[in-house]
Amino acid sequence: MESIEQIRPMEGRDIEAVYLLEQTCFSDPWSRRQIEEGLDSRLDTWFVLEHEGKISGYSVLRIIGGEGEIQRIGICPACRRQGMARKLMDQMIAFSRNEGVTALTLEVRESNESARNLYVSCGFCQEAVRRGYYHNPAEDAIIMWNRQI
Repeated sequence: MESIEQIRPMEGRDIEAVYLLEQTCFSDPWSRRQIEEGLDSRLDTWFVLEHEGKISGYSVLRIIGGEGEIQRIGICPACRRQGMARKLMDQMIAFSRNEGVTALTLEVRESNESARNLYVSCGFCQEAVRRGYYHNPAEDAIIMWNRQI
């Protein structure tokens, strides 16, 4: 049986589900208030991925001056390695192209090899390192760009 997945713009009714995913997915999670304010930001676009009627993933894209920054991708741990993050990436890239974005950037923990592999498969290349950027645990951030959106 094939699973049913849908990606759509996030709405206010999704805040609690996204907040719970945020707490599960990240060691330094955003607060409910940050999520609420982000959803109201004219710079940010939030997407949720529904899997079998439940929000199982989300992403946040910020666009400023023709460039985009992928700020978050969170996938429910039980749903990882099923291509959901790739679907969110594809959605953000397509949205960016439609908005006239020419380049996308992101930062990722140095140890997050699976995410780094996903980003490389989406055309991103490592361009810099931010030493000691992450906390809990302390770790460098790898800065990646796709300049051919």
